[in-house]
Amino acid sequence: MNDAVSIAAAVRTGKVSAVEVTEAALARIAARDHELNCFTAVTTEMAIADAARIDQEIAQGNNPGLLAGVPFAVKNLFDIAGLTTLAGAKINAENPPASQDATAVTKLKQAGAVLVGALNMDEYAYGFVTENYHYGATHNPHDLQRIAGGSSGGSAAAVAAGLVPLTLGSDTNGSIRVPAALCGVFGFKPTYGRLSRAGVALFSSSFDHIGPFARSVQDIATVFDVLQGEDDRDPICTKRPPEFCLPQLHQDISDIRIAIAGDYFVKGAEPEALAAVQKVADALDVTEYVTIPEAHSARAAAFVITASEGANLHLDKLRSRPHDFDPATRDRFLAGALIPSTWYLQAQRFRRWYRDQIREVFQHVDIILAPTTPISAPLIGQKTMILDGEEILLRPHLGLFTQPLSFIGLPVLSIPIQPFNSLPLGVQLIAAPNNEALILRVAAVLEAKIGV
Repeated sequence: MNDAVSIAAAVRTGKVSAVEVTEAALARIAARDHELNCFTAVTTEMAIADAARIDQEIAQGNNPGLLAGVPFAVKNLFDIAGLTTLAGAKINAENPPASQDATAVTKLKQAGAVLVGALNMDEYAYGFVTENYHYGATHNPHDLQRIAGGSSGGSAAAVAAGLVPLTLGSDTNGSIRVPAALCGVFGFKPTYGRLSRAGVALFSSSFDHIGPFARSVQDIATVFDVLQGEDDRDPICTKRPPEFCLPQLHQDISDIRIAIAGDYFVKGAEPEALAAVQKVADALDVTEYVTIPEAHSARAAAFVITASEGANLHLDKLRSRPHDFDPATRDRFLAGALIPSTWYLQAQRFRRWYRDQIREVFQHVDIILAPTTPISAPLIGQKTMILDGEEILLRPHLGLFTQPLSFIGLPVLSIPIQPFNSLPLGVQLIAAPNNEALILRVAAVLEAKIGV
């Protein structure tokens, strides 16, 4: 009973109480998190109290929700009432506690899920490794000497280690998908604006998404359905009516056109990353390749925009308290602050052009397959990697295949492929905006065929 849907069913039918499920999760965290470092805070008393309320609801004959009694945790940039929102930063530890939960946290609680804590991340979500300068590195459950990925590393590792069945993270340039791939779990980045970011500390407003991690497609679909809906607290949150994915999950996919991303997405990846894509393609009988034009330019423009927007957000603290930043984060923000406005404007112009090009690609295909990361999880502290015979910096290049997709807010699910060389890898299922249901239908077929 490791998946959220099974836990909720057992709680609703009285096979197990929400308090028992919650206490078991808290015990797992206490036993293992000292070596993993996923959590920056564990909300024990709050969790037990919330679980007890769910058990009382059930005793009174009420429906506690789709996620009744399911333990979950969130990246520590989501507001949790009564807890200070760190966003991975030393500076933020001085802030007062949040006065209310983030909208996503509220919605999961309303569906009966039980919050058990906040999770480690890269400072201000600027990174792909979760080697946090202030709060320590999160370790990969598959090999404790290796990174969990980032910036939502605590979120991915907590699910991969079985501490909790569900977590939430955020994705700017790949911060859900990269750790999901390296830790071997599902990580979902819905379309930009589909889910509310109210009560979430942002990195780059025109890029930031939130989304879930889980160990099954059904759990991902359930959380996505719970989180959908308009939110006046988030002006970016789309007015599009919810499209519930659970009822569509097991529909036939023979009418879905699927292709493999070629060119840019087959260069600069280790053979195992490409083999993971081929394994998925073979399972789906896919042989066609498609070109995503100017993906390398999209990645370059994404660097310019996110660095500029992130630096602008933290400019006051960069001036007044530079020594309280992680030096690597500080230096990247300072570089972003020095980017000429003409570069930023040109990157935004290119963004509009690129969006039109991708819209044309999706006239001919529904789902595109691509590697999530170019390599499996590197060692903690590793600075460089070898790709195509060239030694390059590790941190920025872990997002090689994720950044061109975040750039225009496409929905993407990273599915786990296990194991290659004992370490998992991920494959991205990419669709046109607002086609989350197509992605999840294909993922459900893959889950049944190859046990992802």
